[in-house]
Amino acid sequence: MSATGTDNPDTTLIIEHVSKRFFAGKRTIQALDGVNFHLGPGKVTGLIGPDGAGKTTLLRLAAGLLKADDGRIRVLGIDAAESPLEIQRSIGYMPQRFGLYEDLTVQENLDLYADLQGLPVSERSERYAELMPMTGLGPFTKRYAGALSGGMKQKLGLACTLVRPPRLLLLDEPTVGVDPVSRRELWAIVYRLVEKEGVTVLLSTAYLDEAERCHQVILMHQGRVLGEGPPNMFSSRVAGRSFQVTDPDVNKRSLQGRLNRAAGVLDAIIQGEGVRIVTDGASPPALERLLPGQPNARMEAMPPRFEDAFIVRLREQTGHAPHPTLNTGTVISPLGDENGEVITVHDVKRYFGDFYAVKGISFTVRHGEVFGLLGANGAGKSTTFRMLCGLLPASEGTLRVAGQDLLRAAARARSRIGYMAQRFSLYADLSVKENLRFFSSAYGLHGKKQRARMDWALQEFELTPFANATSRDLPLGFRQRLALAAALMHAPDILFLDEPTSGVDPLARREFWHRISALSEQGVTVLVTTHFMEEAEYCDRLVMMAEGEILAQGTPEEMKARFRTEDTPEPTLEDAFIGLIEAHEGAAS
Repeated sequence: MSATGTDNPDTTLIIEHVSKRFFAGKRTIQALDGVNFHLGPGKVTGLIGPDGAGKTTLLRLAAGLLKADDGRIRVLGIDAAESPLEIQRSIGYMPQRFGLYEDLTVQENLDLYADLQGLPVSERSERYAELMPMTGLGPFTKRYAGALSGGMKQKLGLACTLVRPPRLLLLDEPTVGVDPVSRRELWAIVYRLVEKEGVTVLLSTAYLDEAERCHQVILMHQGRVLGEGPPNMFSSRVAGRSFQVTDPDVNKRSLQGRLNRAAGVLDAIIQGEGVRIVTDGASPPALERLLPGQPNARMEAMPPRFEDAFIVRLREQTGHAPHPTLNTGTVISPLGDENGEVITVHDVKRYFGDFYAVKGISFTVRHGEVFGLLGANGAGKSTTFRMLCGLLPASEGTLRVAGQDLLRAAARARSRIGYMAQRFSLYADLSVKENLRFFSSAYGLHGKKQRARMDWALQEFELTPFANATSRDLPLGFRQRLALAAALMHAPDILFLDEPTSGVDPLARREFWHRISALSEQGVTVLVTTHFMEEAEYCDRLVMMAEGEILAQGTPEEMKARFRTEDTPEPTLEDAFIGLIEAHEGAAS
């Protein structure tokens, strides 16, 4: 991958001195600023960077959907400025929200995209025969796209993109919002295309572990390329700066909070039994300085990861700002029964006609806990969430939230709950202030109390500079802040988070979880669904679901211990998740 030299006939994509600007009112947004790189054939290249780095803009330029303001783009030897339609006929491009037609079947979607891409009818059977085993959609060709799980929708979108075999495939965050099993299957498809068909793949991703699967990565920030090369080139630059800290006397979230505030620590995330830190110097820090007064704390060196290098590089660009905390602005009194149980789910079922979305599940959540609800796409998590929020009645069983039976007192229970939806339920045409005013009014706040809570939200979430900006113009990380602020306007005792960090960059995810940890320490009970298995480590306890059933429940350590073997002495939560799903599928077959 080179950014200089004459055109090589084998070069798949040439990006030279490319800049792109957008205008929002009187503001000029420099999306790309002099970007350079070349891609050769038959490799997977990852576009990595935080929100607003320019990744989607770059992919749309390469797809011939936008025109560069400056610079040159050649795709498969075609000049993008002169022949954008020819490029669109020659490549495969899958945007973040691929345009499936949910009231058409899988087969009808494939036929429609074959028509749009001009694939002759005589060639379709052979191509479908290749795509169906590759994507696992063969048994579902008569199912409506709207009835597919999130992972299957992504695979159908990819299949529609591939009905005409491309030499270049552009994928914009193809694995966002899908479970680890589906993520693994999508990557298997990508590598099969590269190895069997010689396709060049350029993809953006919010998952930094996926960068390790790429042959090469391009690291972007604020429209510029910060570096490019194999992932291990980046990680080798931070060798000797990664450590694992454990302390049996301190809760992992509390330990993480202390380490994040320690001088010389650039990053601290919960990992396994402890906290992984990355330091600002090559020499190991003194543990006594990091954690004074903690005699049982231990620290050991860890091999560097691409994620460590990514965070260090961004900290160098943006500065190491203090990690946010969050004051609820109110006192959260202990809730629950004599056992401290705030949420009780007993033998709950939910069916739609003869389809059982939830099949007799039971679990409890205690006051101040961070409780995780994990599962494959279509497992019944969102249905369970909607029942717990009082938005959907249970067909059978008992649901108690904040001491209220949801069958009899759903409205009273809802007044104690804050809910942050999977797709942020903000009003795009309203400003930040207007959204906060609307949601606080919906929660019954008016007058002086409403103004006080709005001021609290603007200050605590650092939204004051954006108070009059419309929410659609906010970067994704700030939209996430606003959505969380809206859910907390009435100072709820219980917070429901439905995949709250889906699609958000790693820095914003870290910031988000610092706030959630602070809420938990102040007594807020948190129930969260997530597809990021590393995020699930932040949970005190969790359940794992599949096809409406609970497969296992317990602490993250208990989940992982079930899959500890000689070959895998330190299993991850992803190992446990995949192992449970595979065991469930094996028992069902």
